[in-house]
Amino acid sequence: MATVAATQEHASLARALTTRERIDIPRRVTLLAAVLVVVIVGLLLVFIGSRGITLFVVSGVSPLEIFSSTWVPNPDNPPNTFGLLDFILGSAGLMVVAAIIAAPLSIGLAVLMSVIAPAWARNITRPAMEVFVGSPSVVYGFLGASVLVTFLQHNLRGLGFTLGKSWFAGSLVLSLMILPTITSIAYDALITVPRDLRTGSLALGTTRWQMIRHILLPAARAGLLTAIILGMMRAAGEALAVQMVIGNRVTLPTDITKPITSLTAGIVLDMGNTTFNQPWNQALWTMGLILLVMSFTFVTLARRIGKRVSTIQ
Repeated sequence: MATVAATQEHASLARALTTRERIDIPRRVTLLAAVLVVVIVGLLLVFIGSRGITLFVVSGVSPLEIFSSTWVPNPDNPPNTFGLLDFILGSAGLMVVAAIIAAPLSIGLAVLMSVIAPAWARNITRPAMEVFVGSPSVVYGFLGASVLVTFLQHNLRGLGFTLGKSWFAGSLVLSLMILPTITSIAYDALITVPRDLRTGSLALGTTRWQMIRHILLPAARAGLLTAIILGMMRAAGEALAVQMVIGNRVTLPTDITKPITSLTAGIVLDMGNTTFNQPWNQALWTMGLILLVMSFTFVTLARRIGKRVSTIQ
């Protein structure tokens, strides 16, 4: 009898354990959180997309008009012209120049941290990078407007440059902002290169510089390109810091020493002057949609680079 009772009790416990395993609360909570994130992102995409095309669907503005350089959003004196070319090229120019400035510095710093610097230097540099990443953009903008612009105005005038709030100043501020991002991602890419490749190269008689140039950097090429692309994506979305130093003049970016504007600066400056669902307000939503498309393009490009290099390897 005792054996039969023990067997029944064991079967009951086994059934109870199976029930708890079937419920699997942690897995269901994790799945629910993942579905919720996907739903939220999908709703944001649908909302921004629907608002971004309202300018064309409701107000009847031709999609080709946004590729003109005439921006006349005056609701009191129609007809209005919503040419966004100056804003689009301004954003593109800012992030390209910022990437040209920041990429060599960031990759060089990542190489220094991963190969050359001793452990104590890495223990100082990495937390410092994290502090820079977490700093608010308004701090960068305030430093740029009060220190960088003043420096450019007083120290480059003797060289024949008239620099103040300009495309160059905006790109310098952006390069400082994206430098920690590119450095962190590039560092992670470099340390994932197998150590055997480095030691094998050095064992064959190459110098450390030759190993870095011919082995380390080519092996981490995908990660380095991804770091630069993600840094450019962050630069494209910066608003307040850029708006404080670029001069905010609606003009084509033809001179790096002159003021320009950008998509984010246009949204920040004009959103308080518009009425909801009016053409001017709809044009700002179109700017937001263009920024969203740019970010999606950068993410897609980064993923394709990673997949392509993984396939080759």
